[in-house]
Order: sequence, then structure tokens, then C-alpha cells
Amino acid sequence: MAEEAHERIHVDGSPERCFEIATDYEQYPTWAKDVKQAKVLEADDQARGKRVEYRAAALGRSVRYVLEYDYGEAPAAFSWHLIEGDMLRKLDGRYGFEADDNGTRVTYDLTVDISIPMPGLIKRRAAGLIMGNALKELKRAVEAK
Repeated sequence: MAEEAHERIHVDGSPERCFEIATDYEQYPTWAKDVKQAKVLEADDQARGKRVEYRAAALGRSVRYVLEYDYGEAPAAFSWHLIEGDMLRKLDGRYGFEADDNGTRVTYDLTVDISIPMPGLIKRRAAGLIMGNALKELKRAVEAK
């Protein structure tokens, strides 16, 4: 069964800067601690990653997965869905970037379905951990530059 998580965070940076950092997939290993490798397999007509392969540390293992990105709401938001992956049936999500008083409100929606058997509580914690780490690390990356 898929687990859904929704969270938001304030970032001291413009929505454009947040979008720029969040869509520079091949740089993820420099700021997202669980991402060990990211490779753009296919780009769209604006040179943005359309299909991206990742290798990440998850559940004590190295996991490979490929995401396909949709920029229909860009630059206010972008979304993705899982094309293929080890231990995953679903890894679909969306980042949203909305200007607020002195920065950006970043929203993150994620649906995760892990293919290996495990209790629902563990799956929910995994989804929450993925999301919490991603938002905090994105915030640090945007604010560091």
C-alpha cells in the first residue's frame, strides 16, 4: 500500500532559485546526503532533465530508480513519477514554490510504495524521512548560495 506525505518549509531564497536548485538533478549528490549518483538520461527541449536515473542509500541498501519529470506548472512547480526502480512500486511527487514575505514557501507532496514487505508504520516513517531530509537539504542548498 502506498504512503502519502505532505510537508512545507520556508526557504530564504527566491522561488526561481529554489526551482533552479531543485531541478539541477546531477548536483543532488553534492547536497542531498542519500543521493549517491544522479544522471540525466533524457532532457526536454529546454535542457531540463526529463528522465533521470538515481542511485541512493535507502533502508541500508543502494537503490536504483528512474524518475520522469513534468514541467507543466514550471517555474511555480514541477512533478515526477517513477518509471522503474529497485524496491519501489511508486515514488511520485511534486515540489511547489510560492513567494512569501521574504523568501519562498516550498511544498512537497510524495507518494511512496516500497515493494519489499514491511509494516505500514515503517513505510510511513520511510516516506516521512525521505520528505523531511529532502526539504531540509534543499533549504540548506538554496540558502548557502
